[in-house]
Parts: sequence; C-alpha cells; structure tokens
Amino acid sequence: MTALLASVRSSEEALDAAQAGADLIDLKEPDAGALGGVSIDDIAVIVDLLRARFPVKPISATIGDVPTEALDEITRRVIEVSNTGVDYVKVGVTPGPAAHACLTTLASLPAAVVPVLLCDEGIDPELVRFAAELGFAGIVFDTAKKTGQTIFDCVNLETLTACLRTARASGGMTGLAGSMNWTHLALIHELAPDIAGFRTALCNNGRVSRLDPARVAQWAEALHHHAVA
Repeated sequence: MTALLASVRSSEEALDAAQAGADLIDLKEPDAGALGGVSIDDIAVIVDLLRARFPVKPISATIGDVPTEALDEITRRVIEVSNTGVDYVKVGVTPGPAAHACLTTLASLPAAVVPVLLCDEGIDPELVRFAAELGFAGIVFDTAKKTGQTIFDCVNLETLTACLRTARASGGMTGLAGSMNWTHLALIHELAPDIAGFRTALCNNGRVSRLDPARVAQWAEALHHHAVA
C-alpha cells in the first residue's frame, strides 16, 4: 500500500488532513517555495495539537528552501526543526557539485532526516546510490518548480523505477512527489512508493489555496484501495 502524505501549512489544515485519512502530515509553507518552511514556533504548536488528537500519526516538516551548498544554515535549521518533536525533517538536495557533501552532512546529524532529491533536471542515479548507502530514514523524489511540470515530465519511467529500487534497497522509506494528479494514479500504483506526497491535488484552487478535506479522503481511498475517485 502507498501511504498518503498531505502537505499542510496550518494547524487547521493539519487536523483536517489527519481526520480525512492522510497517513503522514507534512508541514510546509507553499507561499515560501517548493519546500518553504513553516515557522519553528508554528511547527511546535501543530505538533502538540496533532499528538493530542492523533498520537501515532507521523509528522514531517521541511527546513525551507536552502541552497544545497549552505551546510551551516542547513545544519542549524535541521536541528531546530527536529527539536520541535517532528518524526522526520525534510531537506531539499539539488544535484550538482555540493550534493554529496550535503548528503554526508545530513547523515551525520542527530535527527531523522529525509533528503528530498529535486529532479527538475533529471535524476543522477549515482547520487541516489550514494544517498541510499548513507542509511537515511527515507528518500523522496520531488520537483522544485511548481509550475505544472510533474515528476514524470522530468524523469523517464525506467530511470525513476530503477532509482526507487535503489532507494528501497537501503531499507528506508521511498517517497514520490512533484505536482502529481489523478492522471498519474496508475503510475503511482505501478511504481509503488511507500509514500506519495501531494499539495496542489489536495487544494481547492492551486497549491497556495485552502486544503480540501474531501480531496484528502478521495486520495487516501484511491491510494489505499486502488480505486479511482
């Protein structure tokens, strides 16, 4: 079964998504970029609210859009976010000269880090192998540009399948995101990531609009039971 990750920006959206059947609640601010960060104080409040109502539902949060080479800033933000009590800290990693050093740094931190490999320019299979060998809690494949281009526009299916297999072999979770919609449901089932992540598809009018609990429920049903909404 592929679990539904719902990206939310507020306590109201978090509670709505959890009640509607989202398996994992992901905290990020869509107005601040692809992996825009919710404020540390707000993350802590949302975590407390979710723990009180849904004590075993996993929670992740992003550190914000930070350049891959900014290792000191990334380290500081990872520790701050981790200290709020989330289960996983998501960090965007762009392929390029700084990617290996960034992944090495992330793997050394006292936090359950999930690197988000940004695939707008494709996937580097060697970078995926390197990340898998570092033993992260999970690896997510996503896109940075939220302009309607999907993960499937950026990466061919054969390469994506192979990279998910590599990531899965490490024993951690595998995640897939990147402007996916209903036309991709069959592909999601075929690739069978542990987690499929959504924001735009769960909202009423684009990714910066209000999350719709009914859409969350439809996606949860479709992912869990292979039923098209």
